[in-house]
Formats: sequence, C-alpha cells, structure tokens
Amino acid sequence: MGKTNVEQEEGGTTLLSLPKHVAIIMDGNGRWGEKRGLSRSEGHFAGVQAMEKIIDACFDMNIKILTLYAFSSENWNRPKDEVNYLMYLPIKFFKQKLPIFMEKNIKILATGNIEGLPKATKRAVVKAVEETKGNNGLIVNFALNYGGRMEILQACQKVIKEIQDKKIEVDQVDESLFQRFLYTTGLPDPDIIIRTGGEQRISNFLLWQSARSELHFIECYFPDFDKKSLAKVIYDYDLKHTHYA
Repeated sequence: MGKTNVEQEEGGTTLLSLPKHVAIIMDGNGRWGEKRGLSRSEGHFAGVQAMEKIIDACFDMNIKILTLYAFSSENWNRPKDEVNYLMYLPIKFFKQKLPIFMEKNIKILATGNIEGLPKATKRAVVKAVEETKGNNGLIVNFALNYGGRMEILQACQKVIKEIQDKKIEVDQVDESLFQRFLYTTGLPDPDIIIRTGGEQRISNFLLWQSARSELHFIECYFPDFDKKSLAKVIYDYDLKHTHYA
C-alpha cells in the first residue's frame, strides 16, 4: 500500500497507508435529482460530475485502481428514456475526458458484457480502452452492463469448455485458475467497496471479488460524495489495518 497525505474533514492531514483497489457502487443519482425537483437524468449528470472528482481524488491520493459500478445488467429494466440517457453519458464523458486521461497516464478498463451495449456507447468505451492501454498510472475500471452472477456463470462455462477441450484437467481448477476467466482477470480484488445512497447491499456487484473486501455503506447520495468523503472512508479503513509506531 502506498503513502500519501490525505486531507481530513477536521482540516488536518494524516499520513496514511492506502488501499490499492477501491470499488464504488455509485448509488442515489436519480433520487438526488428527484429530491431537488430535477429529473432523474439531471441526477445522473450530477453523478458523472461527482465521478470525475472521485477519479481526480484517487489520482491525487495515489490509489492504484478505482472500479466504478456505472451500469448494471439489471438497469435495462429502468424507463427507456432514462436508459437511453445513461447510454449517452459514456459517449459524452469519454469524448471530453480522454485527452485528460492520456495526459495523466490514466488507464481505462471496462468490466462487463460490453458487447451488449448500444453500438455508439460500445465504440466510445472500446476507444477509451484501446487508446489508454499503454498507460501505467491510475487504473479506472468501469463496470458497464455488469452482473456478478452472470460473470461467475460465464466463467464456469469457460472452465467447462477448457476441460472438455482437454486444455486443463479438473484437478487443476483452483481459485487462481478460475479468476483468469472473470471479467476482472489481472486485477487484484478490491480492498474496499463503498456504496452510497443509504442502501446496505452489494446489488450483484463483484460477488467473487468482494469475498474479503471491507464494505462501507454511506448515507449520502453519490452526487454529494466528494474527496473528503472518500478520504474519511480510507482513514477509517487505515485505522483498522495499520499499527502506527
């Protein structure tokens, strides 16, 4: 884990041992908008603005990997206009931010069934992944059209196919091998999973990968989750995992 000075809500700074991988369920955007007399889409736009700030905060804090639950496989059940807007947001986001990601050496990854996205959304995501694949700084991993159960089922199917094709033996199948068939292959499991919006559940997010993750449930809606909020979660995590001299 890296070291950094992180500003705390009390106004001071503390030298922290940082988690390597932080994952966030960005919940409450639509409700944030409704609470303010706005549309749910305006709430989602505010969520994107908050997401940009969290990416910048992770960059500043020297966190290595940030995974963001941007769109679940269950979100297709939402109203059509809302889904269409959610599919437009990655197009706009990557068009605006890709030059900045290149400048900051940020690497973009996509976790989920990307083939199931609308063509324009898929093109924007694939372009961001391809153009940043040579970067070796902060990894920002977007979970798009993602479902944890489906990920595990698909991994099982791939393992069975490998066995049927006699590429591997049954007794070779262990956790390390199985992880190679997950969307997140090559990434360490998250140290922390944060959920905003007041709900205390993980909503089919990183079911395999979260086995040993520390869960933090935050009352505020995601548009109100900022760098200080993130720093407090990391500070609380650090107190549990670090013995100060």
